[in-house]
Amino acid sequence: MALASEHCEACEKGTPPISEEEAARLATEVPGWEREGNRRLHRVFEFPNFRDAFGFVARAALVAEAEFHHPDIELGWGRAAFELTTHAAGGLTRNDFVMAAKLDELAQS
Repeated sequence: MALASEHCEACEKGTPPISEEEAARLATEVPGWEREGNRRLHRVFEFPNFRDAFGFVARAALVAEAEFHHPDIELGWGRAAFELTTHAAGGLTRNDFVMAAKLDELAQS
């Protein structure tokens, strides 16, 4: 996965979100994610129990910290939901798709 090998880049407040066209193009590289225009990405990962869901969230937190790009996370029994957006841009940037690809890759390991 090409996006998963990239790293998130710092965004300044006021950075514009990517265009709807670019968001649609990048979304093809992370097909498990639901996209709300050029505003946000959302995905729910399912697990057989709470422990595995929690473990995934802990590993995802380490990736997010390393990339300085932090998703909103909702943890429940057998599930972990992630929402990605770039607050400084008020919508999606390439960083969100990079992080989505990294989370997909993490889920495969």
